[in-house]
Amino acid sequence: MTKPTEEILLQDDKQIDARKIACHLREIIKLIGEDPNREGLRKTPERFEKALKFLTSGYHQNLDHVLNGATFSVAYDEMVVVKDIEFFSLCEHHVLPFFGKAHVAYLPDKRVLGLSKVARLVNMFARRLQIQERMTSQIAHAIEEKLAPQGVGVIIEARHLCMQMRGVEKQHGSAVTSAMLGAFRHNKQTRDEFLALIRPRKS
Repeated sequence: MTKPTEEILLQDDKQIDARKIACHLREIIKLIGEDPNREGLRKTPERFEKALKFLTSGYHQNLDHVLNGATFSVAYDEMVVVKDIEFFSLCEHHVLPFFGKAHVAYLPDKRVLGLSKVARLVNMFARRLQIQERMTSQIAHAIEEKLAPQGVGVIIEARHLCMQMRGVEKQHGSAVTSAMLGAFRHNKQTRDEFLALIRPRKS
C-alpha cells in the first residue's frame, strides 16, 4: 500500500532539512580548522542532526498532545507534588546544556493531572532552546491553564555548562528558580509546605 502523496512530501521535506543541518555543521567543522572528512568526523554532521532534533523535539509538541486528556475529576484538595524530575535542556545563549531537577506542585480544585504527565510537561519545555527562568514559568502557567487549580509551585535547580565550561568556569555553581502562582504565592503556609516536601531528607 502506497503512502499518501502529502505524507511522502512531508518526509522528503524532513530529509532536506536534515541534509541542511548536516551541511552547515560540516562547514562549521571546516571553519574551526578541522577536517570533516577524517574518519572520526565523517558521520558527525548526521549524528549531530539526529541529536539536535531530539533535544529540540519540544517545538513539535503542544499541551493537548502531551497531556492527552489525562486530567481527571476528583474530590481531592490536598497538595500534589512531583519532585526530582530530571531534565536536560539547551541554553539559548550558547547552545550548551543545562540540566538538573524540577519540583512541581499544585493544589487541585476539582481536577488532577496524571502524574506521568507532569514529567512529560517538563520534558516538553526542556527540549527547546531555553533559559531556566522562562522554563520555570512556562511549566507553572501550563498547569494553571489546564487545571485551574488553587495554586501552582515550580522550583528548578540546574547546573549550566555555559558557566562551568567557559566564562567564569565555576564547576560547582548551580541556579535555582521558582514560579509561585495562586495559593503558593499568597499563602506562606502553602509555600512552606511545598518547600518542606521537596527538601532532601536527612539520613
